[in-house]
Formats: sequence, structure tokens, C-alpha cells
Amino acid sequence: MRVLASGVLALGVVVAGALPADAGVERVPSPGSAGIGDPYFPLDGNGGIDVLHYDIHDTYEFGSGRLTGSTKLRIRATQDLSRFNLDFLLPVQSVRVGGEAAEFSRPGRHELRVTPARGIPAGTTFTVTVRYGGFPGRVRWNGQSNWLVDAREVVTMNEPHMAPWWFPANDHPRDKAAVDVHITVPRGKKVVSNGVLVKRKVHGATATTHWRAVEPMAPYLAFFAAGPYRTRHGTRAGRPWFVAVSRQVIRPAQQGAMRLMLRTPNVTEWLEQELGSYPFSVTGGLVTGLPVRFALENQTRPTYPVAGPSSTTLVVHELAHQWFGDSVSVHSWRDIWLNEGFATFMEHRWMETHRGPTAASWLEDSYDGLRSSAQFWRLSIDDPGPDHLFDVRVYIRGGLAVQALRNRIGEADFWNLLRSWISDRRSGTGSVAEFRALAEAVSGEELDPFFDAWLHATRPPAETAENGLARTQG
Repeated sequence: MRVLASGVLALGVVVAGALPADAGVERVPSPGSAGIGDPYFPLDGNGGIDVLHYDIHDTYEFGSGRLTGSTKLRIRATQDLSRFNLDFLLPVQSVRVGGEAAEFSRPGRHELRVTPARGIPAGTTFTVTVRYGGFPGRVRWNGQSNWLVDAREVVTMNEPHMAPWWFPANDHPRDKAAVDVHITVPRGKKVVSNGVLVKRKVHGATATTHWRAVEPMAPYLAFFAAGPYRTRHGTRAGRPWFVAVSRQVIRPAQQGAMRLMLRTPNVTEWLEQELGSYPFSVTGGLVTGLPVRFALENQTRPTYPVAGPSSTTLVVHELAHQWFGDSVSVHSWRDIWLNEGFATFMEHRWMETHRGPTAASWLEDSYDGLRSSAQFWRLSIDDPGPDHLFDVRVYIRGGLAVQALRNRIGEADFWNLLRSWISDRRSGTGSVAEFRALAEAVSGEELDPFFDAWLHATRPPAETAENGLARTQG
């Protein structure tokens, strides 16, 4: 393969470092796999590539519901590639690899298969630019219709899948990347996304808003919202914050929602005291006027349904996900307990430290109320299955298991465990098996019976100290 003096391949891709020692030996490139290896969602993610950066330029037309755009991906090849896949659901007009036209095909609705003009060596960093256009509101895949929109507002929020509705991605938490988002909509709309606001440029009847998230992010956590928003911003303890509330929310509720969002900097600071340094450079939140029934932990800027000042624990939950879920993401989707159980526990830790009931009393009361419910204990929360990722039992049983672990190993080891987990895997992933191993290493105790009882036994744990269920005194 011809290499230019500048270190750029003739194809137009940038070589990462020197040529390998066996550069003189011809290597046969092979296709990257169509999935990253998650058993719940075999087509999520792709093999052979590591995305380093997304530069997304999308235009959304409210009247027609059409989205058009282009995304430039900077990718590192993790094997000698003859071709590779991206996850995307909209029609594609063209694909260029390193500035050169590439062949592409659609082996399935979810897969965009890209075949560059020539093979790409492992370790090479290259660019891929995809141009596309379509109607995301008409797209249904894997039982999901994820596009949230009405005549005035659009919000791209969902889990475990959202990115393929609006940009081509390597759609799995194992592949995180920095993201720049440029959204063009009518000039009367405001656009909110992850990270920091870079600029907004008006051109005629439309305006393009550019947001930048510099810390690596799982694709489903990238989002944009466009609509009639009230916004507030500032800095607390040197950290910028930005919050928004839809003007579609009726006035009294709109004011309450803004008061709730303005608690974000305080909650972030409290979580930092509990869990260690906040993993990102900015914080914030957005309340949508669309009829959603869930909140989502979009990185640096969670999105919420209409909620008022009494819903502070909801903000605690979503901001706790910035540590559990966003910074330390699931290795596979079966590990969802590591996201939802710990965020649920932090809600009760907040109440415990703010003149509410203790998390230990919540565990005792919940155990008493649920011990006779055979249905509650029937779901294995360390492997709930793709149809039960967000089952209430994952949240409640998961949170109870965390508090029981706290009881079992004691305060010092418990908080050391959580902080070690977070710091050791910052910007990475973790599995339930890895967490269990770390818990045993930190505590110096054999915990298999404990985790077996709390995570997947089909009956309530025995009421013993070994299961973290010794009754509190007084």
C-alpha cells in the first residue's frame, strides 16, 4: 500500500504511529463483524472499529418531519479491515472513507455496510463521512419507535437505542467517543445538547447551533432537543451548568420545573462528595413538554418529563447515572443492575442525608412488604433479559441489594468499593462479575452467597446478617 511522506495513506486515512514491524509482509484484511458481541442485541455495535469522534450536522424540518444531514466519524481500525459496519436506520445517499467514495450496502435495516476502495490496516485512524436523509418518525426497528416530536418540539431521548434514528454510530456503550452536534432548525427554536454551547449562527429563516462534548460518551447518551425553551446557566464551584425547560409546559408547572432544574448544581456537588470527583466538565438538565413518562441520563444533561420541586430524588437518580452508567457504563446490557440499582440507592442515600428515612430503614420496610411477593423475586436482576431491562424490579430489588451490601461489608469498605469502582473504570465499562470480584477484594470477604441471594435467587434472601438483613436497633 502506498504511503505518502506526510504519513497519510493514499486512501486518505491517517496512520496512527509508525508502520508495524511486519509492514513488508502482506496481510489479508477481513470484514469487521456486524455486532460487538452483546448477547441481548446481536446487531448493536460493530467489530473491527473504535470510533474516536462524531461530528454530526443535522437539519430537522418540523413541518415534514424530514431529517437530513451528514456525520463525519473519526475511527481507529482494530483489525485489518476489508469492510466494516455502522448502525443506522435512515436512507443513505453517499459514504466517503478518507475523502474517497466508498461502496455501501444495507444487509438489514439496522446495518450500514461500508466497503472502502482498499483495505485499512489495523491501528490506522481514518475518517468516514455519511450523508443521509429520511423521516425518523416513521422508523420502527426492534419493536421501538423512538422519535419524540410534536409540531413545536423534538427530543432524541431513549435507551438502549437512540443514535441510529439520527446519526450513524457504533451503537454500544463499549465504544465511547467525543461528540460535536450541529443542529439546524427554524430560527425561533432553541437547541440543547450535550456538553458546552459553542455557538449559534442565524442564516435567514433557520439557525445552526453547535454543542461540544469532549469526554467520551456512549452513543445512546448523545441527544439534541429543539423547541421553545427557557434556559438558565451559570457556574458553581468552577463548573458550568446549563438547564432548560420547555415553554410548552403550562406556566405554574413550568416555574416549578425550572426550580427543580436549578437544583442540579447542588445535587451534582452533593454526589461528588459521596462518590468522588464528577466525571465530566459540565452539568445540567432539560425538562421537555413532550408526553414522555421517563427521564434519561443523557451525558452532562439528563432529560426529564414535567416534574416539580418535590421531585428532587428524580434529579438525584439521573445525575447519579453520570457516575453509574455514563462514566462507568455497562459492558453488556445484562449488567444493567450496575446502572439502575446504584442510582436507585443514591436516591435513598439523598433522603437519608436530608432529614428523611435512612436507606437501611427503606431496605427493612421494603423487604417486609415484598418478601411474600413471589413475582417480585422471579426476575434475575443480573441477567433480566432484553425485555426486562427497565423492569421496576431491576430498580427496586437492585437498590435494595446495594443497601444490603452496605450493611454486609460496613460503611468504610462500602464507600471505598463504590469510589474504587468509579475511579478505576472512569470513561470505561464494567460487568456484574467484575463488580462482585472487586467487592470481595475490597472487603476481604466471600460474597458469592450474598450476591446469589440478592441478584438471582427466585425467593427472598434469608433474613440474616450474612445477607445484610440484620435489623437496626432502636
